[in-house]
Amino acid sequence: MDYRIRVLLAKIGMDGHDRGARVVAGALREAGMEVIYTGPWQTVEQVTKSALQEDVDVIGISSLSYDHVLVPGLMESLRRQGAGEVLVIVGGIIPDDDVKMLEEAGVARIFHPGSRLEEIAEFIRQAVSGRREKYL
Repeated sequence: MDYRIRVLLAKIGMDGHDRGARVVAGALREAGMEVIYTGPWQTVEQVTKSALQEDVDVIGISSLSYDHVLVPGLMESLRRQGAGEVLVIVGGIIPDDDVKMLEEAGVARIFHPGSRLEEIAEFIRQAVSGRREKYL
């Protein structure tokens, strides 16, 4: 039986621009992944709860404004809930000065505008494969 990677895509904070997230969701579905998209205006707590309920392997956060600064709080929330092993990626407009902050919080990868959809899918496949072997 083949395992389907489960991905939760979300937008936290007040950023309502979700075209990019919807495009990524479609591409990941075409790549054979199961994708749950929460839509915009989610809180850290809502994303954490959804990730736990859906038993996801990956959380993808899309940010076109400054809402990516909420991601360290998401990382902490996941750890508190015992889900610190969930892979978190961030995509969108992330200023260079904020990349280090996200990496130090535990974000696995940051995808900037222009990242190829195939690159995102392949990164997820490789990262989840390595993590599943570690935690199973």
